[in-house]
Amino acid sequence: MNKTIRRASVFTLLMVLALLVRATWVQFYEGQALADDTDNRRNAIETYAAPLGNIIVAGEAITGSQRTKGSDLAYRRTYTDGELYAAVTGYASQAYAPTQLEGIYQDVLNGTDTRLRTVLDTVTDKRAEPGNVITTIDPEVQRAAYDALGDKKGAAVALDPATGRILAVASTPSYDPSSLTDANTAGAAWKKLTKDADKPLTNRALRQPVAPGSTFKLVVAAAALEDGLYSSVDERTDSPDPYTLPGTVTVLENENKSAPCENATIRVALQYSCNNVFANMAHDLGQDKVRATAEKFGFNDAEQDVPVRAYTSVYPSGMDEAQTALTGIGQFDVTATPLQMAMVSAAIANGGKLVSPHMVSQVTDGGGDVLQDYGSDADSEEIVSASTAEQLRSAMETVVSEGTGSNAQISGATVGGKTGTAQHGENNSEIPYAWFTSYATDGDRQVAVAVLVEQSDAARSEVSGNGLAAPVAKAMMRAALED
Repeated sequence: MNKTIRRASVFTLLMVLALLVRATWVQFYEGQALADDTDNRRNAIETYAAPLGNIIVAGEAITGSQRTKGSDLAYRRTYTDGELYAAVTGYASQAYAPTQLEGIYQDVLNGTDTRLRTVLDTVTDKRAEPGNVITTIDPEVQRAAYDALGDKKGAAVALDPATGRILAVASTPSYDPSSLTDANTAGAAWKKLTKDADKPLTNRALRQPVAPGSTFKLVVAAAALEDGLYSSVDERTDSPDPYTLPGTVTVLENENKSAPCENATIRVALQYSCNNVFANMAHDLGQDKVRATAEKFGFNDAEQDVPVRAYTSVYPSGMDEAQTALTGIGQFDVTATPLQMAMVSAAIANGGKLVSPHMVSQVTDGGGDVLQDYGSDADSEEIVSASTAEQLRSAMETVVSEGTGSNAQISGATVGGKTGTAQHGENNSEIPYAWFTSYATDGDRQVAVAVLVEQSDAARSEVSGNGLAAPVAKAMMRAALED
């Protein structure tokens, strides 16, 4: 064999070996990554080759699957009362990655979860029958929240304090997830939704923390009672009025200038929402003690899953004395989601114990057999003592019966709450947020709620927790107690 032929043969052999090595690498090492790639059309074809499993509310499916025409994606996702439940379900789209419960449980709902496979499925390598996700949502409470929010921009959450079951998660303005399910029309719908200044795709109940305003005074009061700074909600505090922020010449005013806020008790200070009392209280406690109590309630928890990951509610650090005082009224850099403030009321209502909130009770296979039961896994932690919780409940009930939360009163039920109006924007130029967090009991029924109204048609001077948020909370609590 001459030299030229020999060199060509060796070169060809090396090329063949290189191709074999590359093919082996792709098949055995990159194969799974390619299979999982979101741009792999085969994944969508397989996912939508058959109907998906369903998300269930009170025994009824609020999702479905519809046969398509003229597409290699045989089925598309459908939703019943899509706008009502969008903050719960999220969406499963032929064009976009799934969100909320649809995203978290996509393997269960599309039948690829290994827990769903039978022996026959394993032998035949056939996709298993999809499973279902059973939620804790109460349709009456969910409807009450959504309808009461109406055309306001805001959110609401309701919890069962004793079990941690989330009864409602509402966010407005909402959107219809069905508009995003068909690959042929999803693009236009997505463009419209993402350009909407009101951000309907944002889950305000779980994933948009804002300043909690005076609702945070409950956390500061809890810290003061637990620390022993004050022995009871009826002990007079050391609270000058007017109150000047430490190290500044800035006077912190009270909304109601005629309220008896000077040296007021915690009960009276909550009743009239006295800023001077809680700003001075936070300063006297110091940021570390306030933060420790806030974190027990769930602030600064970066892994708060319900099972949707909630955005972190923040109590800041590294503050000066004036900034620490401002956190006492839920301002400066304090932020909270409606979920977080519902957790505060839930722990107080439940004797100081916080049960981990969750909005999925069970995951089942197609035949109804339980794969996972979340109710039995709910953790419970003592946040404050039973005595502190009892005193705070008493003071919160005064807020509703005689104070700033009168619009939450429910005949025949015991209701406790706290209003909040949070300033924001440069030099507080934006319309304030209106907050209300509360609980209600009637016999053996109990519920805790939090409502945030970011924006409404009300004039700035009319924005208040009692005027805008308390009526929403009342509707939710009534629905939960009467259900």
